[in-house]
Amino acid sequence: MKIYQVIIDTNVMVAALRSKQGASYRLLKLLHNGDERWQINVSTALILEYEAVLKREIHRQGKDMSVIDKFVDDIVFVANRHPVFYLLRPYLKDADDDFILELAFSSSSDYIVTYNTANFTRAKMFGVRTITPKKFLQKIGEIP
Repeated sequence: MKIYQVIIDTNVMVAALRSKQGASYRLLKLLHNGDERWQINVSTALILEYEAVLKREIHRQGKDMSVIDKFVDDIVFVANRHPVFYLLRPYLKDADDDFILELAFSSSSDYIVTYNTANFTRAKMFGVRTITPKKFLQKIGEIP
């Protein structure tokens, strides 16, 4: 059985934090439950972005920010961690996403799971595909 290597873009994390109804939340629930069909890959830069953006979101919601510290710790615990020693910049349409492409390349990831697939169209030149959370859940057979 193929175990997919993935990068989860921050916008997916935010969507999961905003709603327990969607594909993003379901994907993170699978991660939390130790789904063996895929693995998440992270770098220091991505973890720092998760933390900053998710704390802004939880503050906006008026909730306790300590929940984000626990959430990020849980992600780091289960994730494959990768140092990134080179830059492919500038390469993508949105330069703020270049570090995600660099991580995907460094980790030999199969997919970047994101809602901004248009921002990563050039990633396919490095053998990395982009996919929405719903399409990824379909890919792994979680939903029809």
